[in-house]
Amino acid sequence: MTHDALLFNQAFLLLLAAVTATRWWLAVRQIRHVNAHRNQVPSAFRSRISLADHQKAADYTCAKVDLRIIHTLVDTLLLLLFTVGGLLDTLNLQLNTLLSSGWAHDLVLVGSVLLISAVIEMPLGLYSTFRLEARFGFNRMTLRLYLMDLLRELLVTLTIGVPVFLSAVWMMNSLGSLWWLWAWVAWMAFNVLVLALYPTLIAPLFNRFSPLPEGELRQRVETLLQRCGFRSSGLFVMDGSKRSNHGNAYFTGFGKTKRVVFFDTLLERLTPSETEAVLAHELGHFNGRHVLQRIVLLFALSLVFLAALGALKEALWFYQGLGVSTPGTALCLILFMLVAPLFTFVLQPLMSLYSRRHEFEADAYATRHASAALLVSALVKLYQDNASTLTPDPVHSAVYDSHPPASVRIARIEALSRA
Repeated sequence: MTHDALLFNQAFLLLLAAVTATRWWLAVRQIRHVNAHRNQVPSAFRSRISLADHQKAADYTCAKVDLRIIHTLVDTLLLLLFTVGGLLDTLNLQLNTLLSSGWAHDLVLVGSVLLISAVIEMPLGLYSTFRLEARFGFNRMTLRLYLMDLLRELLVTLTIGVPVFLSAVWMMNSLGSLWWLWAWVAWMAFNVLVLALYPTLIAPLFNRFSPLPEGELRQRVETLLQRCGFRSSGLFVMDGSKRSNHGNAYFTGFGKTKRVVFFDTLLERLTPSETEAVLAHELGHFNGRHVLQRIVLLFALSLVFLAALGALKEALWFYQGLGVSTPGTALCLILFMLVAPLFTFVLQPLMSLYSRRHEFEADAYATRHASAALLVSALVKLYQDNASTLTPDPVHSAVYDSHPPASVRIARIEALSRA
């Protein structure tokens, strides 16, 4: 191992230890804070949420955090196993004796890494769905549906992932030192294509989308869309109840493929006027160009990451520092995918802050185009039905939460309604 490789190896291990310890510390903070407030509903919610529901949310939150602690440990051990543990290098050397270097070798190598990771992490997914979610009354998924989802996800991954991976390897090998710039252009085009095709080709593979029936809700929604200047290709109800009791609403696609989607579980719980207020919030994201802003941010970050990958492709210290003896294009891609989440963890609180700002802006828009009181009423029902804690740890929330804490969010909506 060269001197540079040794330095990088030490930096990698120190960063891994620091990030893992930080995640553990944040998890412990969240559990302690939620449990400390478990026996008293915040004053702003006492007339709306019972103590039993508040305690259920606390227990559900802590159970999810406990599972995330285990998941973090498994992810850390997997990363160590593949890198400094030498598993990736061993797989590569074994495949070199079985397959000549080329696309088949590269596909089998990345497939092996993904398969090993999936098999090791599958018990956590099964526990989350059939024990944790079921314990709190959210899971509606059968084992057959769970396995069918895995099969569909595998087929989609193979259909999309294999061409993308092979294209990336080809560009890295064939387009010279600026391959990463051409790869960035191709990546942007690919993401735009997926955004356009997802609502009509990919999402229907997993859920059934039915037109929103005629009635008061449809009339309210159409009036709101017209008032807000939003044109969509249709209003749909998604059968989310076949997997979970959690409810939501969103719009997806762009251009002529834009569509508004309501979970059937959401419509079962909210009144038409409350659903209108929730949709007004979602339209606030559209009006504020939040989706476009996030796409631009994604493209900017991907340019930085691809440029970094371009610099690392020929850096021997990068491979040796992560336990791989010989450089290779596929190895570079795999190593980068393995360690990128570790090196980008510092961006997590910034991305969360960015997302929460958009949520405040969308709430403000909703109060101008629908009833603020009904938006608050709908949000409280969603907090209650989804067992979302009303008392998250402030530091944990600042790092992880894409939405503002319930008390802060509702206080701001109520202040806007009085302005």
